[in-house]
Amino acid sequence: MLVTMAVAEPDNAARRAPRVDAIRNREAIVRAAAEVLAEQGAAVDVREIARRSGVGMGTLYRHFPKKEDLVRTVLRQDFSRWAESARQAAIAAEDPWAAIADFYEQALTGYARHRAIVENLALTWSDPDLEGIQQLRLVIEELCARAQAAGLLRPGVTTDDLLLLLVSLGHAVQVTDECRPRMWRRLLHISLDGLRADRGEPLPDDDVSVH
Repeated sequence: MLVTMAVAEPDNAARRAPRVDAIRNREAIVRAAAEVLAEQGAAVDVREIARRSGVGMGTLYRHFPKKEDLVRTVLRQDFSRWAESARQAAIAAEDPWAAIADFYEQALTGYARHRAIVENLALTWSDPDLEGIQQLRLVIEELCARAQAAGLLRPGVTTDDLLLLLVSLGHAVQVTDECRPRMWRRLLHISLDGLRADRGEPLPDDDVSVH
């Protein structure tokens, strides 16, 4: 009995070792992918991800058979962290208007650091089943309700308005951040000014065409 146990124990350890290595490799791939996606966007070559993670292409494909699987995993992780960071910044502001301003500032600062998030949100912001968008929508609904209850938000402004404004300003971040990195903050100030309750002109219906 003692001999059997002595032989079996190394075998069990040997079987456990690949699992530990596999977990370590997967974590390295996801970590490297997060860095590369933030820098280069979703069009990145997976060979660069493999190089930075220190694994071979075979190992990368064993964990993520399709590039889309890896991109989705990283974006879900990073998007959730980004949305939560923006939410916490808004909660920390006691004044409802400051909460909205801080939310946009924090969210757009995150945009500037993560190119793939900008690309993904711009493509899928209206999809009601997208987990990240739903997470953002709940935050914006809360901010909108607080500002409206305090009489600070322009009548007629909706959650969709605020969400689409975030997407639009995200495009401004993407376009201007390298050449004019402060430009988006100017546009944010102008946009927030237009959301204030003292702007008396009624808002157009959202189905009105511009000619």
